[in-house]
Amino acid sequence: MALENRNTFVAPSLLASNFLELGKEVEMLNRSEADWLHLDVMDGRFVPNISFGLPVISHIRKATKKTCDVHLMIEEPERYAEDFKKAGADILTVHYEACTHLHRNIQQIKGLGMKAGVALNPHTPVHLLENIINDIDLILIMSVNPGFGGQHFIPKSLEKIRQTREMINHYKAHALIEVDGGINVENATSILDAGANVLVAGSTVFASKDPEATISALRKA
Repeated sequence: MALENRNTFVAPSLLASNFLELGKEVEMLNRSEADWLHLDVMDGRFVPNISFGLPVISHIRKATKKTCDVHLMIEEPERYAEDFKKAGADILTVHYEACTHLHRNIQQIKGLGMKAGVALNPHTPVHLLENIINDIDLILIMSVNPGFGGQHFIPKSLEKIRQTREMINHYKAHALIEVDGGINVENATSILDAGANVLVAGSTVFASKDPEATISALRKA
């Protein structure tokens, strides 16, 4: 799966969907202009909340042909990488803060045939990825503190996105910049202008009266 065919992607986060109507929510995303489905996995340890895991992702994979973008907010992600591949993950993103041997984690993910992403919490500086920037496919900038949906975008994240873009350009890397947290139609343009490629939107999409129109608006930002 190539990630470079387009410059901008919209990845609605199913964490904000109606889990009682999950099949219908995926059908809506299939009809929509959404590029990816963003799937947040939380373990109650790395972050205080618990979300969903492998069985749910396996069912979602069977219901869509779109890219399954799996974001692991868990400790010891290396224990489960192969299982998430089997469940249908196309992109597997681990947190810098959760990986003692990050380069090994990245090689494991890529060796399993998935694209490898690294997520950074708001307090983590982007320069810590310099030594592996050419090994990763995606950098996920958390623009809220991970673990809960519906938070407000942290304004300082715009400068962090710019720094990430500068680092990618400097090292002639190919990684996409994904941004997750507090994204809406009003701030999407400034986020993309700062250098982002992928907009993760949860509440903005699923709390909308017309989710498909909201996705379309994000894609045109």
